[in-house]
Amino acid sequence: MKLVTLDDIAAAAERIDSDIVRTPLLPAGWGDPVRPLWLKPENLQPVGAFKIRGAFNALGRLDPDVRDKGVVAYSSGNHAQAVAYAAAAYGVAAHIVMPEETPAVKVQATRDRGAQVVLCGAGRRESVAAELVERTGGVLVPPFDHPDVIAGQGTIGLEIAQDLPDVASVFVPVSGGGLASGIGTAIRELIPQAKIFGVEPQLAADTAESLVAGHRVDWPVAQRNRTIADGLRSTPSELTFAHLQRVLDGVITVTEDEIRSAVGELALCAHLVAEPSGAVALAGYRKVAQPPGPAVVIVSGGNIEPAMLAAVLTGGQ
Repeated sequence: MKLVTLDDIAAAAERIDSDIVRTPLLPAGWGDPVRPLWLKPENLQPVGAFKIRGAFNALGRLDPDVRDKGVVAYSSGNHAQAVAYAAAAYGVAAHIVMPEETPAVKVQATRDRGAQVVLCGAGRRESVAAELVERTGGVLVPPFDHPDVIAGQGTIGLEIAQDLPDVASVFVPVSGGGLASGIGTAIRELIPQAKIFGVEPQLAADTAESLVAGHRVDWPVAQRNRTIADGLRSTPSELTFAHLQRVLDGVITVTEDEIRSAVGELALCAHLVAEPSGAVALAGYRKVAQPPGPAVVIVSGGNIEPAMLAAVLTGGQ
């Protein structure tokens, strides 16, 4: 199996440069001055999440004749919006499969970007997407299980290394594993002494269990769907798991209350709106007694239902 390289990520950075926001590192002034904390606010991307990087790299790598036939994707929300956005930029059709339990704000945003959205039952995303590929002739752009997607997400790690070359630890949300695979590859090559921690909800902690076991452990969809972090309900593929085994120093699991607390902390202290999935890395950082510093936390997305944000900020569920 060929893993993504630093050269792949550098090429992706050049390819997507004009299509994304090069997000800054924001100092968390309320943190520990001895071990400074920095935030990488990917919620400030045009689609509100990091997924735009992988989507533009994947579409940009396609042969124009193939791309012109349209694209198909499946996603719980942020990859859906990213592919719809990138497809619109390239002027091609996009058909997106989304689970019925996807937050309405993400479904509507995907439709607003011109994509045809197909809702499906839990656990049927991949099969419905395969049917659409057959019917439309479009090419599948998966949310994480593709080297071009991983390389696109890895551009975040490239930027961290350029902006904070003495970074000591990086905290990254883990679901399908594309983000952590890409960032981990870049950081491991450029700053080998830095620690790279994946963070996932306890209610969807299949990656943590898999890394201990040394092989992928399959958690049922219904089990993973219990977490409030709707963007972290996927499970790593063979490709991403191979990357995670190579680049992660460990996986931290966090509770639902710890995730809610991190959403509130980002809103009130950093003035950043983060969805639960986007706040998980901060929750993981807070769980480490003495995290190596300087530390970077990836705020991976900010597409949260207004009612949920209000509930979190007022102490509701």
